[in-house]
Amino acid sequence: MLVECVANFSEGRRPEVVAAIVEAARAPGVSVLDASADADHHRSVVTFAGEGAAVAEGAFRAVAVAVAQIDLRQHRGTHPRIGAADVVPFVPLGDTPMAYCVALAESVGARIAAELNVPVYLYGDAARRPARRELPRVRRGEFEGLRARMADPAGRPDFGPAAPHPTAGAVAVGARPALIAFNVWLATPEVSVADAVARAVRGSSGGLVGVRALPMDTARRGQMQVSMNLVDFRRTPMPAALEMVRREAARFGVAVAGSEVVGMVPLAALLASAQYYLQAHELTTAQVLELQLLDLAAVEPAAAGERTADGRRDGGQSAESGV
Repeated sequence: MLVECVANFSEGRRPEVVAAIVEAARAPGVSVLDASADADHHRSVVTFAGEGAAVAEGAFRAVAVAVAQIDLRQHRGTHPRIGAADVVPFVPLGDTPMAYCVALAESVGARIAAELNVPVYLYGDAARRPARRELPRVRRGEFEGLRARMADPAGRPDFGPAAPHPTAGAVAVGARPALIAFNVWLATPEVSVADAVARAVRGSSGGLVGVRALPMDTARRGQMQVSMNLVDFRRTPMPAALEMVRREAARFGVAVAGSEVVGMVPLAALLASAQYYLQAHELTTAQVLELQLLDLAAVEPAAAGERTADGRRDGGQSAESGV
């Protein structure tokens, strides 16, 4: 069962801490695919994948390092957070069923609570309460509001103590489909513009389907950022989100200064972007050179047949792409 974990940690300014978290995630059988840190958000995202049990072990180890080395009482960043290890989602890959990732979330969440004494909220497909399916609702009030929230029975965590960890807060552990973290910079220092644009784009306020959006102050660049999660990139692809941001910003006389993808992105999303901007509507994965080379590399010599004396293959066929 192949699984991806896209864990978010509340540290983006101490490279040595981020490196320690990444190293902890490298459990046997786990491949770390990407790690990125942002000083303005004061946040890092570590993406790793492998067989489910190995990924679960890597996730727990990474959370343990974050709990030991991050003190949220000293943490100030632009990104919402409830924990040192803020969000730990498990994402099914290939034929892995979502139910398997739900089970992983439950087991890892229970272990975090039992061994690290950190409260855990289950979210996404692992949520035990409808109100906790959406991550923004789980994170409402942030670290500073956790104690008051947990005093209410409706705000008690799914695992662990009914009080926040003094330095590490709480952690949201869940299961979800793949999403795209997509940020767009606006050529303005005015937070009110970014707030208006984010509100227009955000699905919950009448914008685009499956889009979460927040304004972020990226002071080092002298620009504002619209930080988005595309939770259903097939219904709202990156070009649609970017063009709506561009259109809404233009109402204030503000241009788009650039964009970025945080972490990994599905090939289908990049292909959709190329089809949109190139108007190459018939473009397919069969035209992506590297994918064809991967297919060739996957052909086993026995399946491909032995070569004849003149170098031609004697029977055999290419493997079907698993992408």
